[in-house]
Amino acid sequence: MHKLSNSFMILILVMLTFIPQVSFADDKSAILVVSFGTSMPEARKAIDNLVNSAKKNFPDCEVRLAFTSNIIRRKIARETKEIIPNPVQALAALNDEGFKNVYVVPTHIIPGEEYDELLNVAGAFALLDGKYGFDDLEIGEPFLNGSKDCARMADILIARFKSQLEDKDTGIILMGHGTPKHFANALYSQLQLALDKKAYGRFFVGTVEAFPEIDDVIESLKRHPEVKKLVLSPLMIVAGDHANNDLAGEDDSDSWLNILKSKGYENISTYLVGLGEDENIASDFVKKIHALMD
Repeated sequence: MHKLSNSFMILILVMLTFIPQVSFADDKSAILVVSFGTSMPEARKAIDNLVNSAKKNFPDCEVRLAFTSNIIRRKIARETKEIIPNPVQALAALNDEGFKNVYVVPTHIIPGEEYDELLNVAGAFALLDGKYGFDDLEIGEPFLNGSKDCARMADILIARFKSQLEDKDTGIILMGHGTPKHFANALYSQLQLALDKKAYGRFFVGTVEAFPEIDDVIESLKRHPEVKKLVLSPLMIVAGDHANNDLAGEDDSDSWLNILKSKGYENISTYLVGLGEDENIASDFVKKIHALMD
């Protein structure tokens, strides 16, 4: 009987090793970093830098990542088998695991359509009470959400392109994404004003999908004939498809690179590095999390 009991206990222990283990957070806090996403491995470094900055500065918090683009999420799952949740899935999982204090931190540049959708998701979860709700659910602001943010971003961009700006005849062309028919798109013009105030005639801001367009950038360049050299760079967290194709695609006749060449600009270089890789941006990202927690 004694031997039978020991054998039975061993069998139970072996079986338990095959039962999925669910860990519960016991009221701990979590940070959910939310990005549009990218399927380009090189561009992903910009997002990972922000995630790692959060992990480094908030070691007592669980830090997770969500992508808002279903197309990108599915492509990554198909090609690499990595499963990245959308914000709904990520918040539901955090609730299921017992996290009660959650800080949603977007990586968006402006509070456009993508940010509005994230607000809707966070707002819906904030309405839930009881076991399916959170004790505290906060959502942060994008990088540009007013004149002070634009002034700060102008300082970051001037520092980012310090070496290129040492050449007095060099202009920096920045490509933002843009959000048509949305008031937040005006922040690109606000940023242009902030840049003009600190470095007049050196920066030219445009967008892929809204105002100002590349034609507007070219009109601005005409008012500064002293600018002979151009540097093209994305005004986006990642240097993904838009940066590599719409901005700097050598084989795309509609790319900004080729359009500017057709206008007579021959000395053009590119700096295809996402803003998320900039340590000043990462520092501001951490400050936004501190502000949420305060």
